[in-house]
Amino acid sequence: MPELPEVEVVRRGLAEHVVGRHIERVRITGARVARRHVAGPDDLAARLEGVTVTAASRRGKYLWLVLDGEDALIVHLGMSGQMLVEPADAPLEKHCHARFDFGDGDPQLRFVDQRTFGGLAHSPLGDDGIPQAVAHIAPDPFEAAFDGPRVVARMKARDSAVKRALLDQTLVSGIGNIYADEALWRAKVHGERLCSQLSRPALTRILGHAREVMAEALGQGGTSFDALYVNVNGASGYFDRSLHAYGRAGTPCDRCGTLMRREQFMNRSSFSCPVCQPRPRRRAADA
Repeated sequence: MPELPEVEVVRRGLAEHVVGRHIERVRITGARVARRHVAGPDDLAARLEGVTVTAASRRGKYLWLVLDGEDALIVHLGMSGQMLVEPADAPLEKHCHARFDFGDGDPQLRFVDQRTFGGLAHSPLGDDGIPQAVAHIAPDPFEAAFDGPRVVARMKARDSAVKRALLDQTLVSGIGNIYADEALWRAKVHGERLCSQLSRPALTRILGHAREVMAEALGQGGTSFDALYVNVNGASGYFDRSLHAYGRAGTPCDRCGTLMRREQFMNRSSFSCPVCQPRPRRRAADA
């Protein structure tokens, strides 16, 4: 699933190609793409036609277009969603579920989703500029609203694995499996270490590494493991070539040379170095 850097790449593309344009016609194919919009696809299309896109915004992994400064079109990319900017006469993608035509003509905006886990929804904006439908999502490390010491304090109070905390989007948003593993590798901390047993400086360092690695990924267009993670022009990112942990099981650790390991964690895969990131000792209650 795209994480903060990949979503930010898409947001920047939308800001360049869509903001300031008047939506003239919207065509939505099928009901699944609008399943998060309770009133259905026809109502969603009607709400989008005749409005102007005034901004492209993001919080963590959540992306939205601001409409006339009052409402938002939330874009859930899911596992394979793409927002593509293309000529209206370009061949239609097999899995294109929505098309947006603008008053000034080309280019057209298309929502393409092969696995159909993503979708579109309309939501009013709250007083803070965040769509009401995603108001429960915490600020991400790149936002002015992000309060690092408060997040560290909340993490320290948790008797749960530090990687689980990093993935909790109501605590800190934007960090997913890839960048959690990368941040923990840089911090030399195993993902199953308990937050409550880590010092506040250690937790601060982990969050700092998360921001650092996501900034580096953003500079390379994000991380693309297949052709589904692309920007609005269809181009892939290259940060996968710079990963130190994620996906590197069986290859030498870039720091100590020990072969990297893969472990199961929350129905996901975690990657770490057995030497640099030793597993925590099991508590007596767990033995």
